Amino acid sequence: MVKVSILGSTGTIGKNVAFTLAKEETVDEIVMLSRPESFDKVKGETYDMYDALAARDIDCKLIPSYNFEDIKGSAVVLIAAGIHREPGMNRLDLAVPNAKIVSNYSKQIAKYAPDSIILVATNPVDVMTTIALEASGFSKKKVIGVGNHLDSLRLKNYFSRQININSAEVHTRVVGEHGNHMVPLLSSTTIGGIPLKYFVEYVDLNVIALIEQLKNAGNTIISKKGATEYGPAYAISNLISTIITDTHKVLTVSCYLEGEVEGVKDVSLGVPAVTSKNGIAMIVPIHMSDFEKRSFIEAGNTVRDATYEVKENLDI
Repeated sequence: MVKVSILGSTGTIGKNVAFTLAKEETVDEIVMLSRPESFDKVKGETYDMYDALAARDIDCKLIPSYNFEDIKGSAVVLIAAGIHREPGMNRLDLAVPNAKIVSNYSKQIAKYAPDSIILVATNPVDVMTTIALEASGFSKKKVIGVGNHLDSLRLKNYFSRQININSAEVHTRVVGEHGNHMVPLLSSTTIGGIPLKYFVEYVDLNVIALIEQLKNAGNTIISKKGATEYGPAYAISNLISTIITDTHKVLTVSCYLEGEVEGVKDVSLGVPAVTSKNGIAMIVPIHMSDFEKRSFIEAGNTVRDATYEVKENLDI
């Protein structure tokens, strides 16, 4: 039996991940953990989801709870709790208050689900990945941030829609910070097997505008509807399914680095990694242009400084 627990399950991301994951039929049981004062709400969410799942004859068990003991035996525990990001907010504006939540929850996971993999979705996710790693005491391969997985999917989508081509023909990746210092790997992007630098000679494709659209994607959606939900929920449920089915896919996730990529260390950043049921199986070597290398190192410096500042405020 495969069990996944979601901390922050009444939030927009948490509840959408639960429902998306239940529909994928890769999980037998999902614990939806909330604060005691939100318990009635999380029960209501499970009732609503059960009605929808019945239409497809899906029997995934949904367990509403406010007791951390219920996460025992989880293969993956998702931390999706935190204060909401408001229009115009930078992800780093959320760092200190959310770090307090992530630190506390990570300690509870270590106590009640010590064999699980911690998946962090709380923003700023790269900073929070390091906070979760240190608070839990887990091996770095077992603490993963959602990171640039969503950014990579967004860029793939933008290229596909811009030139009206099947998204399966687009192979691209975004690394670095899940935020202003993200690094799209344009030098290794291919469309239909053709390197991007050659492909743009034959189509009307404004790459600079696409990158700006990518960097502003979250704020754009939040300004129009108040929150991002479908994109993050699918990206996270896809990542969880990849982990528990042990398919060893290469996904761009936030990992704690110790010099594996361009000598960057003591910071969590988005990098391509082989994901497995045991966590990160390996960090995949990246070929980057000189500009991309400089941008990646800059991202590391920025996130590392932010992480140190947060830790000073938390006294950890």
